[in-house]
Amino acid sequence: MNPPKNPSSGDIKATLGLSSGMQRWTGRRLWWWAAAIVALAALAALAFFVIGSRNNAQAPRYQTSEAQKGDLTVTVSATGTLAPTNEVEVGSEVSGTIEDVNVDVNDRVKKGQLLASLDTSKQQDAVAKARATLAAADATVLQKRATVAQAKATLARYRQVAELSGGKVPSKQELDIAAADEQRAIADEASAAASVLQAKAALRAEETTLAKAYIHSPIDGVVLTRKVDPGQTVAATMQTPVLFTLAEDLSKMELQVDVDEADVGNVKDGQSAVFTVDAWPNRKYKARVTRVSFGSQTTDKVVSYLTTLQVDNQDLSLRPGMTATAEITTVELKDVLLVPNAALRFSPAETATAAKKSGGLLSAMMPRPPLQPQKKLAKEKKEGSQRVWVLRSGQAVPVDVTVGYTNGSQTQVTGGDLRAGTQVITDTLSTAQP
Repeated sequence: MNPPKNPSSGDIKATLGLSSGMQRWTGRRLWWWAAAIVALAALAALAFFVIGSRNNAQAPRYQTSEAQKGDLTVTVSATGTLAPTNEVEVGSEVSGTIEDVNVDVNDRVKKGQLLASLDTSKQQDAVAKARATLAAADATVLQKRATVAQAKATLARYRQVAELSGGKVPSKQELDIAAADEQRAIADEASAAASVLQAKAALRAEETTLAKAYIHSPIDGVVLTRKVDPGQTVAATMQTPVLFTLAEDLSKMELQVDVDEADVGNVKDGQSAVFTVDAWPNRKYKARVTRVSFGSQTTDKVVSYLTTLQVDNQDLSLRPGMTATAEITTVELKDVLLVPNAALRFSPAETATAAKKSGGLLSAMMPRPPLQPQKKLAKEKKEGSQRVWVLRSGQAVPVDVTVGYTNGSQTQVTGGDLRAGTQVITDTLSTAQP
């Protein structure tokens, strides 16, 4: 018995009814299906990339800073000049020619020390004349006193004769004249005595004028300025000319600064301060507020108040007239919650909403109209409060706070839901793109 024959490929194709044309059509269909699958995969990847890019572009990025506990110091800045605590201008009350000058600038002087003297020729002559007048007045008093004694003796004799004669002699008229002469002599004596007092007063005045020609120091101190030289004429007719300026004690000085009207409400007596001068730019001097003037002063339409600070100058490194810039400490707070001032100024721009999804993958690739701004994220802030923004789940969320003092870069937070360690938004690094 013969074994069965293996069917050939041609027999199989003939049995299935497949012709060569059918084979070609089937191969093409398989190729198109593969190409379609590859194209769809590419489109899906592109759509995913576009949608991810849109989402990333729509999400803004923020710069944040941490709210933290710390110390806060609030200062007020003011500029002024240094001056001695007691500065005296020494002048001359009399006119004349300067004869001698006994001190110079920077000399230390004692109270009563002779600083300068004028030519005293006229004053000495006036004193001599006044003394002569006084001597004449004294002589007149003696003369009038003798006249009084004579008048009294004459009246006493007339009265005695009248008594012995029984009133016959002298006559009543003669008695009256003698009594009047006595009263007149007494009056003349009193007038002469008054002239003596007047002459003495005139002498003292001339002696005072003579003494004023010698100019003495009224205080213990240092000569700051000298404005006269020997031979110079001093005219004190209308006002007293200033010859020297003395400072009583340069180891203690005053800094007089102008505090702006916006800051004067926070400046009070006893507050501490530091200041610098151009002569020693790297050195800070300590001072203390001793007086805040109630009276204002206006310069170029700017209102300020003169404030005096006490300065210790034991090393004499500071000099009168130096310009100083002071920082007056008005508030010192310990361990308070602080936020940057930029966080209080920050307000996020209105972000764009995501586009509504429609149309499948193709619609994600189609151009879209500009996105409309979304509704505001927060309600209006409470009256009397301020607002900071914090990041929660990538979103800017407002937090209402109550603020206190500020030093210009940081502000104290006294109330609200903000806690230490919270990241507050201070700026926008990138904004949402449609």
